[in-house]
Amino acid sequence: MGEHTVASFDEDLEQISQLIRDMGDLARSMVSGSTRALLNSDNALAQRVVSDDAIMDARQRELDDRAITLIAKRQPMANDLRAVVGSIRMAGDLERIGDLAKNIAKRVGTLGLSVTPRDLSHSIDAMAQLVLIQVQGVIEEYAARDAEALAKLRADDERIDVKYTSVFRELLTYMMEDPRNITACTHLLFCAKNLERIGDHVTNIAENAYYVLTGTQLPANRPKQDETAMSAPAA
Repeated sequence: MGEHTVASFDEDLEQISQLIRDMGDLARSMVSGSTRALLNSDNALAQRVVSDDAIMDARQRELDDRAITLIAKRQPMANDLRAVVGSIRMAGDLERIGDLAKNIAKRVGTLGLSVTPRDLSHSIDAMAQLVLIQVQGVIEEYAARDAEALAKLRADDERIDVKYTSVFRELLTYMMEDPRNITACTHLLFCAKNLERIGDHVTNIAENAYYVLTGTQLPANRPKQDETAMSAPAA
């Protein structure tokens, strides 16, 4: 987007863009914090993540208010309108990432009473690292206006799907081998699913950001590699 005749228009757009970057930074912090709290049984950190969700919600409301005001006042067209509407959509996905991170953090207290298999902790951590790379990358690539990198990042969600399938199968194995693992593994299963869903929201952000930058949509038929439905035992 080039500069506009009315300088305050550019300032309005920059404020919205900055809010997206701030929400992206907070999303990454919440995902990282919730995962560390989960693996280290850190209740204090988990509570900070839960508290941060209110900040995330407030930033989304602020962005929505600014975007609606800008549309009403400036009546943007073409690239500018795509940027504003795209920001509203991206903010919605970032807010959902915050909700999912909060959900992981809220399980820390309960899971702390159970024994978590060490090998499984490593698997959850490895999955979380893949997700964190995606969360950080999508905001960085959008800020850098790199549409090609956004398309690649969107395709990289497949790696998270594959890892989730692996973690799911490990969880089933631990539960079948020792019933004492069932409680911990059930909570970890929900946490792993939340991480996989965070990856899906990053994919949505990448698609919207790509559309904002290029005016074209990425192909809708991105393959999913979540095979957990085939992994579940027969009823």
